[in-house]
Amino acid sequence: MPSENDIVEALKAGGFLPADAEPRLESLTGGVSSDVFRLDTADGPVCVKQALAKLRVAADWRAPVERSHYEVEWLKTARPFAGNAVPEVLFEDEAANLFVMSFYDPATHSVWKSDLADGRVDATFAGRVGRMLAAIHAGAAGSAEVEARFQTTALFEDLRLAPFLRHSAAVHPDLAERLVGLADRTAAARITLVHGDVSPKNILHGPNGPVLLDAECAWYGDPAFDLAFCSAHLLLKAVWKPAHAGAYLDAFYALQRGYLPGVDWESAAALDSRAAPLAAAILLARVDGKSPADYVRTPEDKGFVRDVARRLIREGSPAMAALAAVWKEALGTR
Repeated sequence: MPSENDIVEALKAGGFLPADAEPRLESLTGGVSSDVFRLDTADGPVCVKQALAKLRVAADWRAPVERSHYEVEWLKTARPFAGNAVPEVLFEDEAANLFVMSFYDPATHSVWKSDLADGRVDATFAGRVGRMLAAIHAGAAGSAEVEARFQTTALFEDLRLAPFLRHSAAVHPDLAERLVGLADRTAAARITLVHGDVSPKNILHGPNGPVLLDAECAWYGDPAFDLAFCSAHLLLKAVWKPAHAGAYLDAFYALQRGYLPGVDWESAAALDSRAAPLAAAILLARVDGKSPADYVRTPEDKGFVRDVARRLIREGSPAMAALAAVWKEALGTR
């Protein structure tokens, strides 16, 4: 595994840092898939990110490190559509699987997951997340040029479809046909640029709105996955922090209201109908997939998520609002 010194030398060799610089890397709280650092430069702090070959989860989950380059490509492609809601890429060393991007001061940019956990639930902000996501999807929809740069279905399979949907199918053989079919249908889609990890932990709440990070799962595929992934997280928060369940559901609906009117590349109803079963499958995967939600811990909470998600998968949901209604009803009977 490369050392911090190796990272500094790569930045010098690439011309990002002067040869005589003696910078200090400060390790930041990263996710399961990358090392992330703050680097202070003469022009101010920047963020340095390097992909890990083995993800930090209990299961043996490995992923190609070239995903780092596709994250860079996603950032460069999405930024013209979303503006400052997407970080600026400042440098890339593709061979070292690392890049440098904008740094956001935690004093002014809180992590949305932390806000939600503390009961600071801003439905208006959730609506802005939806509008931002729709702008990116609309901007790249139907682009042969963008599609050609994101031939990453195998990567998306490794990082999302296999560990989430297909792994859950193995755990729940009675649902395998539905889950595998859903994974296959999603894998075959070619609609627009997908982020693949639109989670509150990857969204900063800044003074000018949301900032979306961590696009390692970037893919040209089905945008319904992004909507479903973020929506599932908001529903799960209601299990984690039941005192704020009503506010989380308000944020869920605000996300839909922000996103769906921006769908101009296809019928919003058609996308909604694909997002609902994906959200149900993702809910199940957050307890029985390879990357379970770290905050759904107790047997009671896991059992609730499992039981309701199984019901939603078996019965099907025609739209995200219908799925949320079932979730709300189930929460009320706990």
